[in-house]
Amino acid sequence: MKFNEKEIKFDLAGTEIRVNTGKYAKQTSGSVMIQAKDTVLLVTVTASDKPKEGIDYFPLMVDFEEKLYSVGRIPGSYNRREGRASDKAVLISRLIDRPVRPLFSEGYRHDVQISAMTLSIDPSVPPDTIAMLGAGFALELAGLPYEGPFGAVRVALDQDGNFVVNPSEADQLASDLDIVVAGTKDSIMMVEAGANFVEDSKVVDAIEFAHGYIKQQVEQIKKFADMVGVVRQEFTAPEPNQELVSIIEKYATEDLKASMQNASKSSRRELVNQAQAKVDAAVLALGEDSELAKYLAANKFAMGEQMKKLEKKLLRKQITETSVRADGRDPFTVRDLFIETGSLPKVHGDSLFTRGDTQVMAITTFGTERMCRSLDGIDSETEKYYMHNYNFPGWSVGEPKASRGPGRREIGHGALAERAIIPALPSREVFPYTIRVVSEVLESAGSTSMGATCASSLALFDAGVPMKTAVAGVAMGLIHEPAKTTVLTDIHELEDFLGDMDFKVAGNEHGISALQMDIKIKGISIETMRRAIEQARAGRLHILSAMNNVINSPRQELKSNAPRITIAKVETDRIGAVIGPQGKNIKWIIEQTGVEIDINDNGQVNIFSTNKEASQEALKYVLASANGVQAGEIWEGKVVKILDGIGAIVELFGGNSGLVHISQLSKERVNNVSDIVEMGQIVKVKVQGTDFKGRTSLSMKEVEANDNSSVAV
Repeated sequence: MKFNEKEIKFDLAGTEIRVNTGKYAKQTSGSVMIQAKDTVLLVTVTASDKPKEGIDYFPLMVDFEEKLYSVGRIPGSYNRREGRASDKAVLISRLIDRPVRPLFSEGYRHDVQISAMTLSIDPSVPPDTIAMLGAGFALELAGLPYEGPFGAVRVALDQDGNFVVNPSEADQLASDLDIVVAGTKDSIMMVEAGANFVEDSKVVDAIEFAHGYIKQQVEQIKKFADMVGVVRQEFTAPEPNQELVSIIEKYATEDLKASMQNASKSSRRELVNQAQAKVDAAVLALGEDSELAKYLAANKFAMGEQMKKLEKKLLRKQITETSVRADGRDPFTVRDLFIETGSLPKVHGDSLFTRGDTQVMAITTFGTERMCRSLDGIDSETEKYYMHNYNFPGWSVGEPKASRGPGRREIGHGALAERAIIPALPSREVFPYTIRVVSEVLESAGSTSMGATCASSLALFDAGVPMKTAVAGVAMGLIHEPAKTTVLTDIHELEDFLGDMDFKVAGNEHGISALQMDIKIKGISIETMRRAIEQARAGRLHILSAMNNVINSPRQELKSNAPRITIAKVETDRIGAVIGPQGKNIKWIIEQTGVEIDINDNGQVNIFSTNKEASQEALKYVLASANGVQAGEIWEGKVVKILDGIGAIVELFGGNSGLVHISQLSKERVNNVSDIVEMGQIVKVKVQGTDFKGRTSLSMKEVEANDNSSVAV
C-alpha cells in the first residue's frame, strides 16, 4: 500500500522535530505523528460535519492519553490497563485546551476533539509541549475556522541563570523556573509556571524569550500546511436578531447599569433578574405569533447570549471611561479581607481566608511517609508527599448541584495552588511528614484558586509546618478596548466572566512561585503582560501583609493531636536487624507501642505517635535492635523458657532475648529455677554483656540489689 505521506523536519533549540502526516489515522480531520528525539506522539483532530444543536458554547474536547507502554511499563491497576486519566494527563489536556479555545471563530458549534497519544517517551524530551506543538500542526491541517497557528515551548533556567528551551525532565526539576508558554505569531495566549520565588521581571523575560521560539514554530506549521495543500473551511457566525437586540437595549440597559454601580453579588443578581423580567414582558406583549416569539422558540439561547453581550458592553465601557468597577473599586484595589486560623479543635491546622464574596477554608493533615500518594504515570515522579485537594461545591455559588468528584477545573485549580506552595515547604530531612491540605470553597465570587493558595499557606503556618515563607496569590483581569487597555487587580466573577483575561500570580515579597494565564481574546502583548505582573506584585504584597498581621510565622509547637516524629539514625547495614525476618521485629515494636515507623534507605528512622512516652519506648527498641542491648541497661522482659538447673530465657522485645543464669536469679541460693520464675512472668533484668557463645547475659539479682534502677530508654 502506498501512502500520500508528507513530512517536515526543523531544528528547535538544537533538537530536531519531525512531523509526518498522511500515513496514520487518515479518517480524522487532521493528524500528525510528531517526534523529538525518542519521544513520539500521535496527535489527531476530529470535527463533526454538522453543528451540535441545543448548546450555547463551543464543544471542544481535549484528551492527553498516557500510555504506559510508551515508557516500557505495565499499568499497576488491577485490570493492568490504563483507566481514568491521571491528574498529570488532565493538566496537560488543559494546557492544550486553553490556548486553542479562544482562537476558534465565535459561534462555531461543531464538536471538535483533540487527542494526543503517547507512543514513545524519552525522559530528555517531556511530552507536554510536544503534544501542544502537535496540536498546532494537526489543527492547521484540519482546516477548521480558527485563527492559528499556535505553538508552545517550555523554558527553564540553567545553573548560570540562562534560559533553556524544552529542557529534559532532570533539568526541569533542577531549575528554579519551569514555565510553559503558548501563543501565535503576534500574541501570547497561555502561560503556566512554577518557580522558586523568581523575580517578577525575570519571569516576563522568560515569556518573551519563549515567544521568539513560538514564532519559529508558527512559520514551520504554515510551511507544512502549504506543503499539504490545506483548504480552510468557510464559516460565518449567525447574525443576531436585530429586533431582539433593540428590545434588550431598550428595557435592560438601565437596570444592568445599576447592577454595576457599587453592587454586591446579591444586589447585582437582583437587578439583572429585574432587567430580564422587563425584557421578557416586552417580548410577551408582542404575542405568541410574533416573529420574535417564533425566533426565540427556535433559538432558546439567543436571549441569554444577547443579554450577556449587552452586559459585557456596558461593563467594559464603564471601566474604560471611568476606571470604576462594578463593585465600586478602582483598578488597583484588593477587596476587603478577613483572615483567621485555628478555629477547628480536632484538626492539625486550619484557616479561613475571605476576600470580598470569595471564601476558602483550608485544613492541614499530617501522615507518615506511607501515606504518600503513589503515582502511576509516564514520568519519573512516583510518589507525592505534599498533596493539595481543591473542592468547589455548587452551593458555594448558590446553586443546588450534586457532588460528582473533582472535575478538570478542580484538578487544575488544586494543582495551581499546590505548585505555588511547594517552593516554601521544608525539606523532608527537616520535616519528614506526608502533608495533605484540603481547600474547601465556601463562597465563590472570583479567584478561588488564589484564595486556596492564601488559605493553604495560613493553614500550614497554623499547623506548625516550618515553612520558609508565607505565600499569597492574586488574580488579575483585563479590559482590552481599542481606546484603552485596563489591567484589574483582584477580579471578581463579573470581570472574570465578561473580561479578557484571568491572570493568576502567586509568590512572596521576593518573587513568583506560580503563574497561570488564560486569555479569552486573540492574545496579549508582552508589554501588557509586564504591566499586569507589576500590578499583581502590589496586590500580592498587600494580601501578604494582611496574612502576616494574623500569623507571621509557623507555630512553634504542633497541635496536641498531631503525630510527633522522633528521628533516629542507624547504620544502613543494621536496617535489616531493625526490621527483622519478614518484618517480625518492627511489627512487634509497632504492636507493642502503638506508633508508626518508617525507615528510609539511608538509615533514618521516623517514629510517629501522638504519645511522647510511646515514641520514647519505640525509640529504645529501635536502637537496641540496631546496636544490641548494652551492658548496664535495665529492661523488662517476659520469661519464655525455663531451663532446669541452668536458668531462664527472657524475651526483652521482639525476637531479642537473653539468659538469666540460675546464679543470677536471686541474691539468695536457688535450687530450682521454677521456685523463682514461671512461664510468662514479666521480670526486670540488668544486661551484663555477652557470654562466650555470644548470647546476651542477664541478671535479676543485680536489679534486686538496686531497686532504684530505671528501665533503659
